[in-house]
Amino acid sequence: MTTHPVLLDPTAERAPIARALRARPASFEGLTVGILDISKARGDVFLDRIATRLGERGIGVKRYRKPTFARPAPAALKQQIAAECHLVIEGLAD
Repeated sequence: MTTHPVLLDPTAERAPIARALRARPASFEGLTVGILDISKARGDVFLDRIATRLGERGIGVKRYRKPTFARPAPAALKQQIAAECHLVIEGLAD
């Protein structure tokens, strides 16, 4: 059964948007995982560990970094990630 979570966008959303969850992949084999650092202090520490653990399992990883945590990722960066990766992990800090 697919659930419909409520996703809130803190940048300008006036009403929540309901979106269906995508199915999780059965395996990470052959997939590339993008890791997006939002540029908050020490977020890279956590993401470095995630990248190491994925690499130990033979999973392809690509790293990305937002110019600032105070704004959404630039459209060009989001398009690049979407073109190069199958899944994305975004790390927060604080």
